[in-house]
Amino acid sequence: MRELRNIEGVHPRDLTQRQRLLVGFVIGLVSAVLFLAITYNWGMRTLEDRPQSIFRSVQIVVQALTTTGFGGDAPWASPGMNVLMTIIQVSGVVIGFVTLRVLVIPLYERTPLNLEDRLTSKSDHVVIAEYRRDTDLLLEELEELDVGYVLLESDEEEAKRLSDDGYQAIKGDPEERDDLDRATIERASLLITDAGDNTASIVLTALEANEDLRVISFTESTRRERALAELGVDRSIPPHALIGRRLAEKATLPVTIDERSDADDIDVREILVRRDSPLHGARVDESPITAHPDLTLVAGWFDGELRLPLAADDELTPNTVLVVAGPESEIDDVANEIAGGRSRRIERSSTVIVAGFGEGGTAALEALPEDVSVTTIDDSADRTPDIVGDVTEPETLHDAGIEEASALIVTVDDDSTALLTIAIARSLSSEVEILVRVNDTEKVRPAFRAGADYVLAIQRVSARLVATEVHGERVMDPTSQIRLVRAEGAPFAGQRLEEARRNTERGWTVIGLSRGGTVHTDERTTIEADDDVFVAGSDAAIQEFERTVDTP
Repeated sequence: MRELRNIEGVHPRDLTQRQRLLVGFVIGLVSAVLFLAITYNWGMRTLEDRPQSIFRSVQIVVQALTTTGFGGDAPWASPGMNVLMTIIQVSGVVIGFVTLRVLVIPLYERTPLNLEDRLTSKSDHVVIAEYRRDTDLLLEELEELDVGYVLLESDEEEAKRLSDDGYQAIKGDPEERDDLDRATIERASLLITDAGDNTASIVLTALEANEDLRVISFTESTRRERALAELGVDRSIPPHALIGRRLAEKATLPVTIDERSDADDIDVREILVRRDSPLHGARVDESPITAHPDLTLVAGWFDGELRLPLAADDELTPNTVLVVAGPESEIDDVANEIAGGRSRRIERSSTVIVAGFGEGGTAALEALPEDVSVTTIDDSADRTPDIVGDVTEPETLHDAGIEEASALIVTVDDDSTALLTIAIARSLSSEVEILVRVNDTEKVRPAFRAGADYVLAIQRVSARLVATEVHGERVMDPTSQIRLVRAEGAPFAGQRLEEARRNTERGWTVIGLSRGGTVHTDERTTIEADDDVFVAGSDAAIQEFERTVDTP
C-alpha cells in the first residue's frame, strides 16, 4: 500500500466519486438534523406552548431519528407536532437505509463493485488502454509528475489490486466504447496503448469518441509504425529497438555531438561510469569533472533518463553516463579515471558482438558505425545471424571472437539467458565491455553482479518513455537533446567562466570562450564583451537562451 498523500489544500476535483458521495451525505445529514431541530423547537414553543433550548430540541430529534427513543417531550397535544414527529421518525428510517448503503456496506466489502467510485474528476488527462509491463512502475512515474490518468485494465483482479493501492484504475475492455467512456475518453488529451494486436481496434474506437486525441502506442516491431500512423497513432514506441540503439551507442563510447564549433577543439562527449569505476557510489560534486577548471558537466543519463542540470547529490551508479564539455585532451584524461581504466575510442579494427538478433539486436546493428566490425549470434537460423548457436555456450562466444572483442551487446529475450551470457562472457574476457537489455527491473542488479557494464530494463525505460512523452520530450536520444552553440560574450562581460557555469537553475551552461583565435576553458578566465562564448544545453534550453540572452 502506497503512503497516504498529504490532504492539505485538497480541491473538490481531487476527491473520488465515493469521497464526494460521503461528503455530500455528511452535509445532507447535518443539514437535515438542524432543519428538523429548528422546526421542532419552533413547534414546541408555538404549538405546544412549551419553549425549550435548541440543544434539547436537537437531542429529541436525534433520539427520534436513531430510534433510540421517541423523545422525552412526549406526548404532544397539537396535531401539528404529532405530524412533525411522524415525519421525523420516517426520516430516521430513510436515513438508516442510506447510511447502510453509503457507509456500512462498503466498509465491510473487500472492494466496491464499481471501481469508478474511486476515480477523481478527470479532464485533459491520460487514458492508458492496457499496459503489459510493470504497471505500478508506470503509474508511479505519472503520479510523480502529477499527471492525471485512468488505466483501463481487462483483468479484474489486477484492476482491484491497483485500485486498492490507490491508483486510478478500473476494470474494462478498451476495445469497447462504453468502457472508454467510463474513463472519460471524450475529455482526455492523450491515449497510451500497449495492447499488441488489439491496438488498431482500441485506437479507432477511441478516436471515434475523441477525434482530437493524441495517441501513443507501444509496438514490438518497427515494421508496424507506418500502419499505426495510418490509423491515427501520433508516435509509435518500439522499446526493444530503442534500447538496442542505445546499447549500440554505448558500445561505441564516447559519443560526440555533431553540433560543434568550427576549428575549435571544444568537444561534448559522453563518459560511462562502469561497474569497476572508482567513482561508483560517489556523488556528482565528488567527481573530478566538478573540480576540473577546464571541463563542464553538462548533463547526465541515469538508466536512460536525461537529467539536466545535474544535482550535486545525484549518485553515480554503474548505469550513469555523464555528458562532459571541454577540450578533447582534458576529457580523455578524466574519462579514463571515471570509466575505471577502460575508456577508449572505438578504433576501425574494433569488433562488437551482438548476442540475440531479434528486434533489439537488429536495431543495435543498424546503429553501429559502418567502420566497426560486427558479429551477430542467435539460436535461430531464420534470423540469419553470422553465427547460429547458444549464446550461453563458451564455444559460441569463442567462435564470435569474445577475447578480442571490444564490446558485447546482449539483447536476448529471456533474462535468465542474459544473466548466464554475461557471466560466461566475463569469465572469457575481463576487458570486453558488456552492455545488456533485461526485461524485469529487478534483474538490473543481478546483471551488474554477473559482470555487466551497462544495463537497461525494458520496464523502467518504457515507463519513463511514457512519462516524458506526456511532457512532449524524448529520452534515449542524446544527440537530439544536447546542443553546442557559439554566441556573443557581451551578455556575460565581466563574469568569470566559473560564475557563468555554476547557475544550476537553467538548462544551459557556458563551457568556454574564444578570444583572438584561442579557446579558453579555464574557469578563472574573465569574459570580455568582444569574446565569443560556447554554450551547451538541451534543445529547449538553447532555444530559451537564444530568445532571452543571445539577442541582437
